[in-house]
Amino acid sequence: MANTTARVAPARTQKAPEAGALVNRRKRRYTLLTRHDKILIALMVGIPLTLDVLLVWGPTLASVGLSFTNWQNIGPITGKNFVGFKNYQFMFSGYTLFWPAFTHNLIWLAWLTLIATPLGMFLAVLLDREMRGTRFYQSVFFLPVVLSLVVVGFIWDLQFAPTDGFINNALGTAKSSNLIDWLGNPRINLFSILIATSWRHIGYIMILYLAGLKSVDPSLREAARVDGATEVQTFFGVVFPVMAPINVIIVVITAIEALRAFDIAFITNQGKNGLELLSILIYNNSISEASLVGFGSAIAVILLLISLVPIVAFLSRVMRTLA
Repeated sequence: MANTTARVAPARTQKAPEAGALVNRRKRRYTLLTRHDKILIALMVGIPLTLDVLLVWGPTLASVGLSFTNWQNIGPITGKNFVGFKNYQFMFSGYTLFWPAFTHNLIWLAWLTLIATPLGMFLAVLLDREMRGTRFYQSVFFLPVVLSLVVVGFIWDLQFAPTDGFINNALGTAKSSNLIDWLGNPRINLFSILIATSWRHIGYIMILYLAGLKSVDPSLREAARVDGATEVQTFFGVVFPVMAPINVIIVVITAIEALRAFDIAFITNQGKNGLELLSILIYNNSISEASLVGFGSAIAVILLLISLVPIVAFLSRVMRTLA
């Protein structure tokens, strides 16, 4: 009896390693990612991350550091170039162009938010009704979007020309004493440029919102009609709340478009005489002949902090949705 037990015990101890080795082989055999897949994923994540750090975060952190210096793009940066918060102090209290430019950016943001963006949404609602010629209208309104703001600026520069422009000739003021200088008069040139910007922005918002409207479940609208709701009540009571994610994206895009405005104002009169913007002040101080890189970086940091507000709001909204 003792001999039988002694023979059985070693047999059990020999099977245990074999079972463990079998499980390990199965794990290796059924691994979803091969070595090649892991290398490919590492490259797909690593290369964009490296480019993002080098091209986005690197210059951003460099601008923050330069904003505390008086460096003028000549020679190395030393301790003598460090001036602390003097750039910010001069910007808020002594630089006469900062607050007008800041106000113009706010006007730009208010115009796009309250006028241009609602018009784009309204056009999207109309085109979503599948009227005759919908494709043609979509192409017409979207055409300015494919043009760069430089080209848009040249087009509207011709339209707003005092004597040869279409607008003054259409109003009959081109050859009269009531000639309107749309781009030269600092009281109205900002709003003239905003009209040109809206020409492009409306088509962009229209396409985004139209894509969102196509994704709304038709049964929601049918249920609202059965309950006796009008088209206006259906839109604001059913469709608009369902499109909350699209609405947030549009608000963020509108804010970013207003804050990064540069091309069209610079093409018109180099951002002077009533068209001062924060982005133009950054260019004029840090890139142009002034070469006040430290002071221009301080303005860029302020613009960055303002731009972070809609970006953080968007990301927090996305995170709440995913959670």
